[in-house]
Amino acid sequence: MAYCARSADPVGRYLLDLHGEDPAKYAASDPLCSALQIINHLQDAKEDYRTLDRVYVPLDWMTTEGLDVAALGSAVSDARLRAVLNQCLDRVDALLERARPLPLLLRSGRLALESAVILSLARDLAAALRTQDPIAARVAHGRTGFIVHASTGVLGALVRRALPGRTASRVAAPPR
Repeated sequence: MAYCARSADPVGRYLLDLHGEDPAKYAASDPLCSALQIINHLQDAKEDYRTLDRVYVPLDWMTTEGLDVAALGSAVSDARLRAVLNQCLDRVDALLERARPLPLLLRSGRLALESAVILSLARDLAAALRTQDPIAARVAHGRTGFIVHASTGVLGALVRRALPGRTASRVAAPPR
């Protein structure tokens, strides 16, 4: 999470600043950016380990499961590695829930639609990473999946933003 705070979160903050949004909205933007970074790390866990010697999966979680980093270079995930990946995805799901209000919080309609699309795509990728093995093969959207989830995000945001009296859910404070 410290890595995300220094790498991914500033990108979202920059976009908010660029669009003249209130810095208070970082509370919803930061979790989205962190979730996206973690999803990318999970998608690329095997490749990053093999080609870059980088491991972004928490080592203490792997040790608890009786694993070392070499498990990331396996042909497939075993039950223990799957448990670690699911633990990461539990955190991703919590981050995405904290990011959920973002499209309603934003004044910029374009940025709101973009964030809604990104949220929809991220939720789908997180779900796919639970049912597919990112160690066996990279998990990603196909063209159809991308179009479906992008459309879902746009339509959902347009409807929610058009409703009279729309309000964003309270943005949860980050866990301590």
